[in-house]
Amino acid sequence: MKLIIEPADGVEPLLSAIRRAKKSIEIAVFRFDRTDIETALTAAAARGVKVTALIAFANRGGEARLRKLELRCLDAGIIVARTSNDLSRYHGKYILIDRRVLYVLSFNFTHLDVDHSRGFGVVTTHANWVRDAARLFKADCTRTKFAPTTDTFVVSPANARRVLAAFLKRAKTQLLIYDPKISDKEMLRILEGQAKAGVDIKVIGSVTRHAQFDVRKLAGLRLHTRVIVRDRRQAFVGSQSLRGMELDSRRELGLIVQDGKAVKMLLDTFDSDWAGTKTKKGLARSKKPEASDKDVEKAVQVFTKELDPLTVSVKRAVRQAVAKAGEGVLNDKDVKDTMKKVVKKAVREAVKEAVHDAQHAQDLKES
Repeated sequence: MKLIIEPADGVEPLLSAIRRAKKSIEIAVFRFDRTDIETALTAAAARGVKVTALIAFANRGGEARLRKLELRCLDAGIIVARTSNDLSRYHGKYILIDRRVLYVLSFNFTHLDVDHSRGFGVVTTHANWVRDAARLFKADCTRTKFAPTTDTFVVSPANARRVLAAFLKRAKTQLLIYDPKISDKEMLRILEGQAKAGVDIKVIGSVTRHAQFDVRKLAGLRLHTRVIVRDRRQAFVGSQSLRGMELDSRRELGLIVQDGKAVKMLLDTFDSDWAGTKTKKGLARSKKPEASDKDVEKAVQVFTKELDPLTVSVKRAVRQAVAKAGEGVLNDKDVKDTMKKVVKKAVREAVKEAVHDAQHAQDLKES
């Protein structure tokens, strides 16, 4: 077993897997914008590897891109299947290589997830998991029912709620959790009960209500993973958050692993991420990274460009006001001061709206 840690490991582990494939590649896609992965898949198909892409019927804001991806894949000789629309989302991300090696990922095949977000992937040759993954892939391609054969192969909505609830309840000393948003009432009750029983619970991410355990925001990186490390010996790594929809209404996939090396790597990464956050009992606060000089310069350039039309609009409004009131108003200090305040207020409000819109767009992104 191997563990992929993003963004440190980058895209190379996936590209290497695709290049090594000899007979078949099966890949489940929710979001995709990596031309390097697409090129590698195309090259694999060209050398005779049977490449099958299972592409989600929808994601938020990206359906047109998914349909274009399907057409490009077909042109490249890649077999394309589209998921059903019976579930709200088909959100699992995984790759099967030659029906021998399984890659279960918490991250999408996108630059944002691979290069700029905390994410993990499990690489395994575990025979039962490989068989179940092949069965899951076939079931979703043919739009038939699926039932996992082992509880360590965690599939939503098939067994995820039951398995993850039991996983949390069996903690004796500690639960370390990465989760963008924990909101499921049952899972929150279990966590609160465990906290009262003395289990040390630490969450990097957010919780929808005040919690009796530490919750912190990840600093410096976007959070796009779901991980639960139990008692520093076992871990769940997958795509499903502890949210009702992701447990009950979407296709999600994860694994419960106990490989010592992989668990230690998860622990080391969590401890490092935790050390970089600010503590606030039951609340999540973010520690914002300082912007580099290059980032600041880029932001100024963009801001200046965007201000050009605003400057034109302000000048036009001032000319119209002066034309109506007479040029004498410009000699009135009070009028000029008031005008400056009005413009500053308008700019402040515009900036607030832009920040709100950006945050809203970020919240809508799914993994």
